[in-house]
Amino acid sequence: MQAYRIKGGNRLIGSIEVKGSKNAALAVMSGLVLVNGTVHLTNVPDLSDTRAKARLLEKFGARVQWEKDNVWIDCSNIHPGEADESVVRSIRTSFYLLGPLLARIGKVVLPSPGGCKIGARPVDFHLKGLELLGAKIELIGGVYYAEANGLRGAEIYLDFPSPGATQHLMSAATLASGATVIDNAAMEPEVTALADFLNALGARIEGAGTSKITIQGVTSLKGANYRIPADRLQAGTYMLGAAITGGDVTVTGVLPEHQTALTKKLGEANVKVTEGSDWIRVEANQELQAIKVMTMPYPGFATDMQQPMAALLCIANGTSILEETIYESRIGHVQELNRMGAKIRIEGRVAIITGIPKFKGATVEASDLRAGAALVLASLAAEGTSTVRNIHHIVRGYQDLVPSLTSLGATIEEVSSGDREGLPIH
Repeated sequence: MQAYRIKGGNRLIGSIEVKGSKNAALAVMSGLVLVNGTVHLTNVPDLSDTRAKARLLEKFGARVQWEKDNVWIDCSNIHPGEADESVVRSIRTSFYLLGPLLARIGKVVLPSPGGCKIGARPVDFHLKGLELLGAKIELIGGVYYAEANGLRGAEIYLDFPSPGATQHLMSAATLASGATVIDNAAMEPEVTALADFLNALGARIEGAGTSKITIQGVTSLKGANYRIPADRLQAGTYMLGAAITGGDVTVTGVLPEHQTALTKKLGEANVKVTEGSDWIRVEANQELQAIKVMTMPYPGFATDMQQPMAALLCIANGTSILEETIYESRIGHVQELNRMGAKIRIEGRVAIITGIPKFKGATVEASDLRAGAALVLASLAAEGTSTVRNIHHIVRGYQDLVPSLTSLGATIEEVSSGDREGLPIH
């Protein structure tokens, strides 16, 4: 098992270009099976999740060629396949292949999905929507058996604006006969990115980015080129890295409007934020102040930024209140941050954070992707050296994290978690 060893106390300073979005790439890769041809994707993040998704596509007949951040995927010969259960369970979005595969080949067998353990993540919205589109689905022994004699358009109302369900059902409806309307749809940028991708292939989707999406079914999709947009969550992590270390970092290649909730909260916390057309600069040269944060569906404060934000608020002056409204168990970072000297207590879904002067270096363990990011941020700001274990969670969402942080002035290296800890880093 590998770990990060981080010597804290260095300010992050410089500029960094944000890589492609993990969530957008995974959604696009689910939709690829709709295409009777080859799609060329650029700016694809090379992560364990995207690699797993590519291996899963190959199980259903796709041909995948990967070269740096370019991926060519030929889905001309998609067929019913036997998915590797360990691969399916390694990523949440494996389940999002169910609808597109049904639309393309009419019959699918797929094990239940996996992903980070951050609370209940039911697929009820997905199943209800697919059944409205004409699918018949059974769950037997942890495996989904699905059939459809041609999907047909339907009116679908989501009880919660789930990005995953919105993306899944939008993709499936692309090849359904007739029109489909998704009400109370998620408005995340990744939903819009998927709609843009599918439209580039010949789909007829309107309203993505609003709460009402209309899909007029088409008979087929053609191959095309598509660039994966920048990862707004990765960008947010680097922005918080600047803030927590008292640094000065510019993230480039981003759309500032996707970061509004985060930039406003950073401003409330006494961090200076300036923006351009495709960049955001974060300067932290004043004492951080406690704030209140509540996670909400986009355009609200992203649940994926809750844990990294908690790390920042641990060293803010005063008492901060951070409420998680999306996932009830997204608290894997709390015990570990407290191990580093933080003062956090949990009351239901609310974290009450009393500011401390500094984190203290410690050995900590990531419980999920964003909890791991929070621990890395805390370690960057800590006094002394920290070891962050279980980094397999972190590499699911952050490509080239060590060289990226090193380029900004951090002292971080990847080591075996069995190495002696607390040794100086030179």
